[in-house]
Amino acid sequence: MAEQQWTASRGGPGEGPAVRESCRPADVRTAVRCAVACRCRDTGTPCDEDALSDAILVASELTTNAILHGGGVTDVDVDVDEHDVRVSVSDRSDRFPELTPALDAHGRRRTGGRGWPIVCRLASAVDVSELPAGGKRITAVVPVF
Repeated sequence: MAEQQWTASRGGPGEGPAVRESCRPADVRTAVRCAVACRCRDTGTPCDEDALSDAILVASELTTNAILHGGGVTDVDVDVDEHDVRVSVSDRSDRFPELTPALDAHGRRRTGGRGWPIVCRLASAVDVSELPAGGKRITAVVPVF
């Protein structure tokens, strides 16, 4: 069965073409919804709506983290296959994600730091890889069918 795919790149000079003008979390959430809807329509297969919500949340968290901590989104791919949505987000930072303790050194709750644990909990697989030209690519797989 053919995969549905959506790709966005934000390239600067010498970094490749910009496929879309922006790559906001809302754009990636919409891409996940559209890719899954196309597959459902093409195959007549329904998706698990709760699982789709999980995939949309994972896509949003990856994109938000790339913007806040990774120097900006440089590329996004959304692929749908027989069982899963695969969301890949690339950014400019070489720093890999890390878990942040919920409490600071004084025992106070920290704000933020929840996105990466959400991604790791909802995805069936997560891969973080370095990019040859610098930066990293995080790919999360979420079962939806």
